[in-house]
Amino acid sequence: MERRRVERRHAQRRLDVDFDDVIYGVHAVEEALAAAESLRTIHVAQERRRDPALRKLLTAARERRIFVKFEERPFFTRFPYKAHQGVIAFGTPFPYASLDEVLVRKDGPLLVVVLDHVTDPHNVGAIVRTAECAGASGVVIPERRAAGVNATVRKAAAGASAHLPIARVANVADAIRRMKKAGVWVAGAQTDPESIDFMQADFNRDLAIVIGAEGAGLAQLVRRECDYLVKIPTLGKVESLNASVAAGVLLYEAVRQRRSAAASAP
Repeated sequence: MERRRVERRHAQRRLDVDFDDVIYGVHAVEEALAAAESLRTIHVAQERRRDPALRKLLTAARERRIFVKFEERPFFTRFPYKAHQGVIAFGTPFPYASLDEVLVRKDGPLLVVVLDHVTDPHNVGAIVRTAECAGASGVVIPERRAAGVNATVRKAAAGASAHLPIARVANVADAIRRMKKAGVWVAGAQTDPESIDFMQADFNRDLAIVIGAEGAGLAQLVRRECDYLVKIPTLGKVESLNASVAAGVLLYEAVRQRRSAAASAP
């Protein structure tokens, strides 16, 4: 881990870039183009210049007049990403939404995911991807001691970060209080004696699902702010699910309940 951090710092000094402004991978860059994100340049491996899989990406870049430069392999070895697929784009800092923008009601009840200091960018990216697929209203993350929307998050989100409002807040507990004042119910994912089975919880309402940090779970202050706690039963020997898997289970339980209610409505 320490060696990777050193290599990353050295690469950053050589390239003089902010790695949070980098988007890498074919799908992530395609989605950034589709969402009209501000991209400065796109670098593509010379060997993929005539690759049919990149036709859509290159056409979109040309239409938006974004400079595309074809690079030899050594260019990509200077980056700390192994899954770049020969495509790296330089953009601008991620355009975070405000909490008010996340709470804009569109079709049906609100569905917000709040991440309480989730530090693994792969987990954050996977949660963003699942939230977008589930039709969530947005994601809320803290400014400190958590993964922000960097290149790894964008890659793991497979382009979903370009289509879903993501708010970054100074204090998660304060953000929860603001949501509750706006009429949003808050369900914290936590395996406690008082937690209820997630399938018995009411998710067919304006809802925020709070996912805690890997291993530590919800912070005490955040836990106290939740209206109720929900748990996902585990039938094996491992006590808890990965944060992104837990988020996916709860999000799609909300989808199931809402569809069921809509189908039974007169």
